[in-house]
Amino acid sequence: MPFLIAAFSLFIFYCLPALFTDTAFAAKNPKEEYKKLQKEIDTHKEKLEKAKRMEHSVLEELDRTNKDLSQTQAELRKYIGKRKAAENEIRKVEADISANKAKLEKQTEWLKRKLRVMQKHGYSGDVVILLSTSEDIAQLMRRWRYIKELAGYDHKMLNEYKETIKNLTEQEDRLKTLHAELKKSEEKIQANERAIAEKKKGKEMLLSSVRKEKSSYKKMLKELKEASNKLMEIIRRAEEAEAYAAKGFHNLKGRLPWPVNGKVVIPYGAQKDPQFNTPVFRNGIHIKADDNTSAKVVHGGKVVFADWFKGYGQLVIISHGEGYHTLYANLAEIFYKVGDIIKGQQAIGRVGESGTLNAPGLYFEVRYKGKPLDPMQWLKKR
Repeated sequence: MPFLIAAFSLFIFYCLPALFTDTAFAAKNPKEEYKKLQKEIDTHKEKLEKAKRMEHSVLEELDRTNKDLSQTQAELRKYIGKRKAAENEIRKVEADISANKAKLEKQTEWLKRKLRVMQKHGYSGDVVILLSTSEDIAQLMRRWRYIKELAGYDHKMLNEYKETIKNLTEQEDRLKTLHAELKKSEEKIQANERAIAEKKKGKEMLLSSVRKEKSSYKKMLKELKEASNKLMEIIRRAEEAEAYAAKGFHNLKGRLPWPVNGKVVIPYGAQKDPQFNTPVFRNGIHIKADDNTSAKVVHGGKVVFADWFKGYGQLVIISHGEGYHTLYANLAEIFYKVGDIIKGQQAIGRVGESGTLNAPGLYFEVRYKGKPLDPMQWLKKR
Protein backbone atom coordinates (compact mmCIF):
# COMPACT_ATOMS: atom_id res chain seq x y z
CA MET A 1 0.00 0.00 0.00
CA PRO A 2 2.76 2.60 0.70
CA PHE A 3 3.96 2.08 -2.87
CA LEU A 4 0.46 2.69 -4.24
CA ILE A 5 0.03 5.89 -2.19
CA ALA A 6 3.42 7.14 -3.34
CA ALA A 7 2.62 6.36 -6.98
CA PHE A 8 -0.73 8.10 -6.75
CA SER A 9 0.93 11.13 -5.07
CA LEU A 10 3.38 11.36 -7.96
CA PHE A 11 0.45 11.30 -10.35
CA ILE A 12 -1.21 14.21 -8.46
CA PHE A 13 2.09 16.13 -8.34
CA TYR A 14 2.91 15.79 -12.04
CA CYS A 15 -0.50 15.65 -13.72
CA LEU A 16 -2.69 18.13 -11.89
CA PRO A 17 -0.43 21.19 -12.45
CA ALA A 18 -0.71 20.51 -16.17
CA LEU A 19 -4.46 21.02 -15.92
CA PHE A 20 -3.98 24.58 -14.66
CA THR A 21 -0.82 25.71 -16.51
CA ASP A 22 -1.89 24.64 -19.98
CA THR A 23 -5.21 26.54 -19.98
CA ALA A 24 -4.49 28.27 -23.29
CA PHE A 25 -4.42 24.95 -25.17
CA ALA A 26 -7.45 23.72 -23.26
CA ALA A 27 -9.37 26.80 -24.30
CA LYS A 28 -8.38 26.34 -27.94
CA ASN A 29 -8.97 22.54 -28.18
CA PRO A 30 -10.73 21.14 -25.07
CA LYS A 31 -11.57 17.77 -26.72
CA GLU A 32 -7.94 17.04 -27.54
CA GLU A 33 -6.87 18.11 -24.06
CA TYR A 34 -9.51 15.83 -22.52
CA LYS A 35 -8.30 12.85 -24.60
CA LYS A 36 -4.72 13.58 -23.59
CA LEU A 37 -5.68 13.72 -19.92
CA GLN A 38 -7.67 10.46 -20.15
CA LYS A 39 -4.70 8.74 -21.79
CA GLU A 40 -2.40 9.87 -18.98
CA ILE A 41 -4.89 8.69 -16.37
CA ASP A 42 -5.12 5.25 -18.08
CA THR A 43 -1.33 5.01 -18.22
CA HIS A 44 -1.00 5.77 -14.51
CA LYS A 45 -3.81 3.32 -13.72
CA GLU A 46 -1.88 0.57 -15.49
CA LYS A 47 1.24 1.44 -13.50
CA LEU A 48 -0.73 1.41 -10.26
CA GLU A 49 -2.28 -1.97 -11.13
CA LYS A 50 1.16 -3.35 -11.95
CA ALA A 51 2.50 -2.05 -8.65
CA LYS A 52 -0.47 -3.62 -6.87
CA ARG A 53 0.26 -6.99 -8.48
CA MET A 54 3.89 -6.73 -7.41
CA GLU A 55 2.82 -6.29 -3.78
CA HIS A 56 1.10 -9.69 -3.88
CA SER A 57 2.87 -13.02 -3.76
CA VAL A 58 3.46 -14.46 -7.23
CA LEU A 59 3.19 -18.01 -5.88
CA GLU A 60 -0.03 -17.23 -4.03
CA GLU A 61 -1.58 -15.96 -7.25
CA LEU A 62 -0.40 -19.08 -9.05
CA ASP A 63 -1.71 -21.24 -6.22
CA ARG A 64 -5.16 -19.65 -6.46
CA THR A 65 -5.19 -20.32 -10.20
CA ASN A 66 -3.95 -23.89 -9.71
CA LYS A 67 -6.45 -24.71 -6.96
CA ASP A 68 -9.29 -23.42 -9.11
CA LEU A 69 -8.00 -25.49 -12.04
CA SER A 70 -7.52 -28.56 -9.83
CA GLN A 71 -11.09 -28.31 -8.50
CA THR A 72 -12.51 -28.11 -12.02
CA GLN A 73 -10.38 -31.10 -13.07
CA ALA A 74 -11.64 -33.07 -10.05
CA GLU A 75 -15.22 -32.28 -11.09
CA LEU A 76 -14.38 -33.43 -14.61
CA ARG A 77 -13.03 -36.75 -13.29
CA LYS A 78 -16.21 -37.16 -11.21
CA TYR A 79 -18.47 -36.70 -14.21
CA ILE A 80 -16.28 -38.92 -16.38
CA GLY A 81 -16.66 -41.59 -13.66
CA LYS A 82 -20.44 -41.08 -13.67
CA ARG A 83 -20.50 -41.36 -17.45
CA LYS A 84 -18.50 -44.59 -17.34
CA ALA A 85 -20.77 -46.05 -14.62
CA ALA A 86 -23.87 -45.07 -16.63
CA GLU A 87 -22.42 -46.62 -19.80
CA ASN A 88 -21.61 -49.87 -17.96
CA GLU A 89 -25.10 -50.03 -16.45
CA ILE A 90 -26.68 -49.24 -19.83
CA ARG A 91 -24.82 -52.21 -21.35
CA LYS A 92 -25.98 -54.45 -18.48
CA VAL A 93 -29.63 -53.28 -18.70
CA GLU A 94 -29.60 -53.69 -22.50
CA ALA A 95 -28.30 -57.26 -22.07
CA ASP A 96 -31.04 -57.95 -19.48
CA ILE A 97 -33.67 -56.47 -21.80
CA SER A 98 -32.43 -58.65 -24.65
CA ALA A 99 -32.53 -61.77 -22.43
CA ASN A 100 -36.02 -60.92 -21.16
CA LYS A 101 -37.29 -60.31 -24.69
CA ALA A 102 -36.02 -63.76 -25.76
CA LYS A 103 -37.64 -65.28 -22.66
CA LEU A 104 -40.88 -63.44 -23.36
CA GLU A 105 -40.96 -64.73 -26.94
CA LYS A 106 -40.68 -68.33 -25.67
CA GLN A 107 -43.36 -67.76 -23.03
CA THR A 108 -45.65 -66.07 -25.58
CA GLU A 109 -45.22 -69.01 -27.95
CA TRP A 110 -46.12 -71.44 -25.13
CA LEU A 111 -49.17 -69.36 -24.25
CA LYS A 112 -50.37 -69.30 -27.87
CA ARG A 113 -50.08 -73.09 -28.12
CA LYS A 114 -51.94 -73.49 -24.82
CA LEU A 115 -54.78 -71.21 -25.95
CA ARG A 116 -55.09 -73.07 -29.28
CA VAL A 117 -55.43 -76.39 -27.43
CA MET A 118 -57.99 -74.92 -25.02
CA GLN A 119 -60.02 -73.49 -27.90
CA LYS A 120 -59.93 -76.80 -29.75
CA HIS A 121 -61.00 -79.04 -26.87
CA GLY A 122 -62.75 -76.78 -24.40
CA TYR A 123 -60.91 -76.59 -21.10
CA SER A 124 -63.76 -77.10 -18.56
CA GLY A 125 -65.49 -79.90 -20.56
CA ASP A 126 -62.30 -81.95 -20.74
CA VAL A 127 -61.93 -81.83 -16.99
CA VAL A 128 -65.49 -83.01 -16.33
CA ILE A 129 -65.25 -85.84 -18.91
CA LEU A 130 -61.89 -86.93 -17.57
CA LEU A 131 -63.16 -87.16 -14.00
CA SER A 132 -66.56 -88.73 -14.85
CA THR A 133 -64.99 -91.61 -16.84
CA SER A 134 -62.84 -92.69 -13.89
CA GLU A 135 -63.54 -96.36 -13.04
CA ASP A 136 -62.84 -96.12 -9.31
CA ILE A 137 -61.99 -93.66 -6.55
CA ALA A 138 -58.25 -94.40 -6.77
CA GLN A 139 -58.18 -93.56 -10.50
CA LEU A 140 -60.32 -90.45 -9.86
CA MET A 141 -57.88 -89.24 -7.20
CA ARG A 142 -54.88 -89.87 -9.48
CA ARG A 143 -56.50 -87.94 -12.35
CA TRP A 144 -57.44 -85.12 -9.99
CA ARG A 145 -53.81 -84.89 -8.81
CA TYR A 146 -52.58 -84.77 -12.43
CA ILE A 147 -55.07 -82.02 -13.24
CA LYS A 148 -53.92 -80.04 -10.17
CA GLU A 149 -50.29 -80.43 -11.20
CA LEU A 150 -51.06 -79.29 -14.76
CA ALA A 151 -53.06 -76.37 -13.43
CA GLY A 152 -50.22 -75.48 -11.05
CA TYR A 153 -47.69 -75.59 -13.90
CA ASP A 154 -49.94 -73.39 -16.06
CA HIS A 155 -50.38 -70.96 -13.19
CA LYS A 156 -46.63 -70.83 -12.63
CA MET A 157 -45.97 -70.21 -16.32
CA LEU A 158 -48.54 -67.41 -16.42
CA ASN A 159 -46.97 -65.77 -13.34
CA GLU A 160 -43.54 -66.00 -14.93
CA TYR A 161 -44.95 -64.45 -18.10
CA LYS A 162 -46.41 -61.53 -16.13
CA GLU A 163 -43.15 -61.14 -14.16
CA THR A 164 -41.14 -61.06 -17.38
CA ILE A 165 -43.36 -58.29 -18.79
CA LYS A 166 -43.04 -56.35 -15.54
CA ASN A 167 -39.23 -56.69 -15.50
CA LEU A 168 -39.03 -55.67 -19.13
CA THR A 169 -41.09 -52.52 -18.49
CA GLU A 170 -38.97 -51.60 -15.45
CA GLN A 171 -35.72 -52.16 -17.38
CA GLU A 172 -36.87 -50.04 -20.31
CA ASP A 173 -37.79 -47.23 -17.89
CA ARG A 174 -34.37 -47.61 -16.21
CA LEU A 175 -32.70 -47.44 -19.63
CA LYS A 176 -34.44 -44.11 -20.36
CA THR A 177 -33.28 -42.74 -16.98
CA LEU A 178 -29.70 -43.90 -17.62
CA HIS A 179 -29.63 -42.27 -21.05
CA ALA A 180 -30.84 -39.01 -19.46
CA GLU A 181 -28.10 -39.28 -16.80
CA LEU A 182 -25.53 -40.00 -19.51
CA LYS A 183 -26.60 -36.92 -21.47
CA LYS A 184 -26.38 -34.78 -18.32
CA SER A 185 -22.88 -36.10 -17.57
CA GLU A 186 -21.81 -35.41 -21.15
CA GLU A 187 -23.00 -31.82 -20.87
CA LYS A 188 -21.17 -31.37 -17.54
CA ILE A 189 -18.01 -32.89 -19.03
CA GLN A 190 -18.12 -30.51 -21.99
CA ALA A 191 -18.71 -27.52 -19.69
CA ASN A 192 -15.81 -28.55 -17.43
CA GLU A 193 -13.52 -29.12 -20.40
CA ARG A 194 -14.28 -25.59 -21.64
CA ALA A 195 -13.68 -24.19 -18.14
CA ILE A 196 -10.38 -26.07 -17.84
CA ALA A 197 -9.23 -24.72 -21.21
CA GLU A 198 -10.02 -21.16 -20.04
CA LYS A 199 -8.28 -21.65 -16.69
CA LYS A 200 -5.19 -23.13 -18.38
CA LYS A 201 -5.13 -20.14 -20.69
CA GLY A 202 -5.31 -17.83 -17.66
CA LYS A 203 -2.46 -19.70 -15.96
CA GLU A 204 -0.38 -19.53 -19.13
CA MET A 205 -0.94 -15.77 -19.35
CA LEU A 206 0.00 -15.35 -15.68
CA LEU A 207 3.22 -17.37 -16.09
CA SER A 208 4.00 -15.51 -19.29
CA SER A 209 3.65 -12.13 -17.56
CA VAL A 210 5.93 -13.32 -14.74
CA ARG A 211 8.52 -14.53 -17.25
CA LYS A 212 8.49 -11.16 -19.04
CA GLU A 213 9.18 -9.13 -15.90
CA LYS A 214 12.55 -9.80 -14.32
CA SER A 215 11.47 -8.40 -10.94
CA SER A 216 8.41 -10.71 -10.82
CA TYR A 217 10.47 -13.70 -11.94
CA LYS A 218 13.15 -13.04 -9.31
CA LYS A 219 10.44 -12.68 -6.70
CA MET A 220 8.94 -16.04 -7.70
CA LEU A 221 12.36 -17.73 -7.47
CA LYS A 222 12.86 -16.21 -4.03
CA GLU A 223 9.46 -17.50 -2.90
CA LEU A 224 10.26 -20.97 -4.27
CA LYS A 225 13.48 -20.99 -2.25
CA GLU A 226 11.53 -20.00 0.87
CA ALA A 227 9.02 -22.79 0.14
CA SER A 228 11.88 -25.29 -0.15
CA ASN A 229 13.24 -24.19 3.23
CA LYS A 230 9.77 -24.66 4.74
CA LEU A 231 9.78 -28.21 3.41
CA MET A 232 13.00 -28.85 5.30
CA GLU A 233 11.23 -27.72 8.46
CA ILE A 234 8.20 -29.95 7.73
CA ILE A 235 10.50 -32.96 7.24
CA ARG A 236 12.44 -32.16 10.42
CA ARG A 237 9.25 -31.90 12.50
CA ALA A 238 7.90 -35.14 11.01
CA GLU A 239 11.12 -36.94 11.97
CA GLU A 240 11.00 -35.56 15.51
CA ALA A 241 7.34 -36.43 15.97
CA GLU A 242 7.51 -40.03 14.77
CA ALA A 243 10.53 -41.34 12.90
CA TYR A 244 9.82 -44.14 10.42
CA ALA A 245 11.84 -47.12 11.60
CA ALA A 246 13.33 -48.58 8.42
CA LYS A 247 16.85 -49.16 7.15
CA GLY A 248 18.64 -49.75 3.89
CA PHE A 249 17.56 -46.83 1.70
CA HIS A 250 21.16 -45.59 1.44
CA ASN A 251 22.06 -48.88 -0.31
CA LEU A 252 19.61 -48.16 -3.14
CA LYS A 253 21.58 -45.35 -4.79
CA GLY A 254 21.39 -45.82 -8.56
CA ARG A 255 18.87 -48.64 -8.20
CA LEU A 256 15.55 -46.91 -7.52
CA PRO A 257 12.77 -47.41 -10.09
CA TRP A 258 11.47 -44.31 -11.84
CA PRO A 259 8.33 -42.80 -10.27
CA VAL A 260 6.84 -42.26 -13.71
CA ASN A 261 7.81 -43.02 -17.30
CA GLY A 262 8.82 -39.90 -19.16
CA LYS A 263 11.58 -37.53 -20.19
CA VAL A 264 13.39 -35.24 -17.75
CA VAL A 265 12.69 -31.73 -19.06
CA ILE A 266 14.07 -29.77 -16.10
CA PRO A 267 17.22 -31.20 -14.47
CA TYR A 268 18.49 -30.94 -10.90
CA GLY A 269 21.08 -28.40 -9.80
CA ALA A 270 22.42 -24.94 -10.57
CA GLN A 271 21.34 -23.38 -13.87
CA LYS A 272 21.08 -19.95 -15.45
CA ASP A 273 17.85 -18.59 -16.78
CA PRO A 274 18.41 -18.00 -20.53
CA GLN A 275 16.16 -14.92 -20.63
CA PHE A 276 17.32 -12.96 -17.58
CA ASN A 277 20.69 -14.66 -16.96
CA THR A 278 19.45 -15.20 -13.40
CA PRO A 279 21.01 -18.06 -11.36
CA VAL A 280 18.50 -20.76 -10.51
CA PHE A 281 18.91 -23.86 -8.35
CA ARG A 282 16.49 -26.75 -8.86
CA ASN A 283 16.08 -29.08 -5.88
CA GLY A 284 14.55 -31.83 -8.01
CA ILE A 285 13.70 -32.92 -11.53
CA HIS A 286 10.57 -32.43 -13.61
CA ILE A 287 9.62 -35.55 -15.58
CA LYS A 288 7.27 -34.87 -18.47
CA ALA A 289 4.40 -37.39 -18.52
CA ASP A 290 0.90 -37.69 -19.90
CA ASP A 291 -1.88 -36.08 -17.89
CA ASN A 292 -3.53 -38.50 -15.38
CA THR A 293 -0.62 -40.97 -15.51
CA SER A 294 -0.13 -42.70 -12.14
CA ALA A 295 2.95 -41.66 -10.16
CA LYS A 296 4.48 -44.55 -8.20
CA VAL A 297 6.47 -44.46 -4.98
CA VAL A 298 10.10 -45.48 -5.60
CA HIS A 299 10.47 -47.35 -2.30
CA GLY A 300 8.27 -48.36 0.61
CA GLY A 301 7.75 -45.89 3.43
CA LYS A 302 5.38 -43.75 5.46
CA VAL A 303 3.37 -40.75 4.22
CA VAL A 304 4.40 -37.71 6.32
CA PHE A 305 2.78 -35.02 4.15
CA ALA A 306 -0.08 -35.18 1.65
CA ASP A 307 -1.65 -31.84 0.83
CA TRP A 308 -1.40 -28.69 -1.22
CA PHE A 309 1.90 -26.82 -0.79
CA LYS A 310 2.60 -23.36 -2.20
CA GLY A 311 4.79 -23.55 -5.29
CA TYR A 312 4.62 -27.36 -5.43
CA GLY A 313 0.92 -27.89 -6.02
CA GLN A 314 -0.43 -31.14 -4.61
CA LEU A 315 2.51 -32.73 -2.81
CA VAL A 316 3.25 -36.06 -1.12
CA ILE A 317 6.32 -36.64 1.07
CA ILE A 318 7.37 -40.21 1.92
CA SER A 319 9.73 -41.08 4.76
CA HIS A 320 11.96 -44.09 4.04
CA GLY A 321 13.79 -44.12 7.37
CA GLU A 322 17.29 -43.01 8.42
CA GLY A 323 16.47 -39.42 7.38
CA TYR A 324 15.70 -40.18 3.72
CA HIS A 325 12.60 -38.78 2.03
CA THR A 326 11.19 -38.63 -1.49
CA LEU A 327 8.85 -35.88 -2.69
CA TYR A 328 6.20 -36.14 -5.42
CA ALA A 329 4.70 -32.83 -6.55
CA ASN A 330 2.63 -31.27 -9.34
CA LEU A 331 -0.01 -33.97 -8.75
CA ALA A 332 -3.61 -33.75 -9.93
CA GLU A 333 -4.84 -36.18 -7.26
CA ILE A 334 -3.42 -37.79 -4.10
CA PHE A 335 -4.33 -41.39 -3.20
CA TYR A 336 -2.98 -41.56 0.37
CA LYS A 337 -3.13 -39.57 3.62
CA VAL A 338 -0.63 -38.75 6.35
CA GLY A 339 0.28 -41.81 8.43
CA ASP A 340 -0.37 -44.38 5.68
CA ILE A 341 2.28 -47.03 5.10
CA ILE A 342 2.92 -47.57 1.41
CA LYS A 343 4.83 -50.26 -0.46
CA GLY A 344 7.29 -49.67 -3.28
CA GLN A 345 5.83 -49.17 -6.78
CA GLN A 346 2.33 -48.46 -5.46
CA ALA A 347 0.51 -45.61 -7.18
CA ILE A 348 0.76 -42.57 -4.91
CA GLY A 349 -1.23 -40.15 -7.02
CA ARG A 350 -2.11 -38.94 -10.47
CA VAL A 351 0.22 -36.73 -12.49
CA GLY A 352 -1.10 -33.24 -13.20
CA GLU A 353 0.01 -29.63 -13.57
CA SER A 354 -0.73 -28.14 -10.14
CA GLY A 355 2.74 -26.61 -9.67
CA THR A 356 4.48 -23.62 -11.26
CA LEU A 357 4.80 -25.26 -14.68
CA ASN A 358 1.95 -25.18 -17.15
CA ALA A 359 2.60 -28.69 -18.44
CA PRO A 360 1.65 -32.18 -17.18
CA GLY A 361 4.43 -34.03 -15.42
CA LEU A 362 5.85 -35.09 -12.07
CA TYR A 363 8.21 -33.01 -9.96
CA PHE A 364 10.42 -35.41 -7.97
CA GLU A 365 12.95 -34.85 -5.19
CA VAL A 366 15.17 -37.02 -2.99
CA ARG A 367 16.20 -35.53 0.36
CA TYR A 368 18.47 -36.57 3.21
CA LYS A 369 17.67 -34.92 6.54
CA GLY A 370 15.79 -32.25 4.63
CA LYS A 371 18.58 -31.37 2.19
CA PRO A 372 17.99 -32.05 -1.52
CA LEU A 373 20.07 -34.67 -3.36
CA ASP A 374 20.42 -35.25 -7.11
CA PRO A 375 17.57 -37.67 -7.98
CA MET A 376 19.37 -38.80 -11.15
CA GLN A 377 22.10 -40.39 -8.98
CA TRP A 378 19.44 -42.44 -7.19
CA LEU A 379 17.26 -43.55 -10.09
CA LYS A 380 18.16 -46.48 -12.37
CA LYS A 381 20.04 -45.58 -15.53
CA ARG A 382 17.91 -45.69 -18.65
